[in-house]
Amino acid sequence: MNSRSAGSTDGTGWFGKPVRQLHPLDEEAAREQALDLAREAKEKGAVRLAALLRSNSPLTRFLTASFDLSFFLRDYGRRQPAVLEKLFDQPIEARLAAIAEDIRALPFAGGMSEQFLMAALRDLKTEAHFLIALADLATENAAPRSTERLSALAEACIGAAVSFLLLEADRQGKLALPDKADPGKDSGWIVLAMGKLGAGELNFSSDVDLIVFFDLRSPAIVDPPDASDLFVRLTRRLVRILQDRTGNGYVFRTDLRLRPDPGSTPLAIPVEAAFHYYEGRGQNWERAAMIKARPIAGDIAAGKAFLKELQPYVWRKYLDYAAIADVHSIKRQIHAHRGHGTIAVAGHNVKLGRGGIREIEFFVQTQQLIAGGRFPELRGRATVPMLAELASRGWITGEARDVLTAQYWFLRDVEHAIQMVADEQSHTLPEDD
Repeated sequence: MNSRSAGSTDGTGWFGKPVRQLHPLDEEAAREQALDLAREAKEKGAVRLAALLRSNSPLTRFLTASFDLSFFLRDYGRRQPAVLEKLFDQPIEARLAAIAEDIRALPFAGGMSEQFLMAALRDLKTEAHFLIALADLATENAAPRSTERLSALAEACIGAAVSFLLLEADRQGKLALPDKADPGKDSGWIVLAMGKLGAGELNFSSDVDLIVFFDLRSPAIVDPPDASDLFVRLTRRLVRILQDRTGNGYVFRTDLRLRPDPGSTPLAIPVEAAFHYYEGRGQNWERAAMIKARPIAGDIAAGKAFLKELQPYVWRKYLDYAAIADVHSIKRQIHAHRGHGTIAVAGHNVKLGRGGIREIEFFVQTQQLIAGGRFPELRGRATVPMLAELASRGWITGEARDVLTAQYWFLRDVEHAIQMVADEQSHTLPEDD
């Protein structure tokens, strides 16, 4: 057997390394499902996939188990066998890069409409999710790479939607973009990613948390008195493009509630109003949230300038007793959440439960709030690198760093496995065996 044919049967040709072996819940049913898929694949022209599924290679056994364990993977593989057929010619890493390029190119396609954009984003996102899930299952300790891939996918989708809306506003004379090849540049429309997307730690079924601002000093603004209404309309359409459910599904559920005073403020807020809010009324939980803020679409330079100007609010050199009490209050809210009692496997919430993902993230963020004002190296967004930095400065021991890092990635792996079963937003282990 030559290396090319070997790679196509042990998974190396698809994943860059041999697949790990999984075990289906029902061996006989799983094999029948694989044979059914082989027949459907052949009917749809995926002849190499059909032949693979009839064999008994390591890659075949991996696919058979994966489809038995995940309704999402099985259903998509049955509907779109061509996606798997492509992997014989283009490994997953290259295919994901091609999907990202296709997404970024969408706003610049001739005759692009909002309806077509929505359909294309949904199709490309679902294909990427399917491939990322397969790659996750194929590899031990896959969570770091999967979170990176999922975050990059979300960033590409949001960026494409923002670019499309900016170009359309320019064509309609509502904006005068300085550079149509780079629509976000100097557009004044700032889209900040928060939470897991801001940190580059997105999971398989995360909402994307965004805050949207606009800068009235932007040269692209044609009619300053109309700017607020314009950017609110664009933001409302952005949310619709991303999260409305159609026959093609949705791209990402989108949450804008981390913005200042969401009950009484518009969806897009002027940067000057935001500064006044944070300096005068900002809460400590909002300071904690801003640790992970990152500009991902629109006017990136303006977003970076906004965050730089906000640094004195986020990173205070000294905390008073009220601020420390606020930190304790946030911790009590986490502990009050249902499922934060005795740790048990059955029904345990790996995100919000005792010893869960949120507790590790909260521990890191509280240390950052306390010390980040004096030590700039503690101002990073991602959880695990900040654990390493805390250890290097002596805030935690090397043993604590290693234990928390291992627990964090283990829980993220479990979280992904839970969510991949049916592509649903869940963090809870099954109640039964």
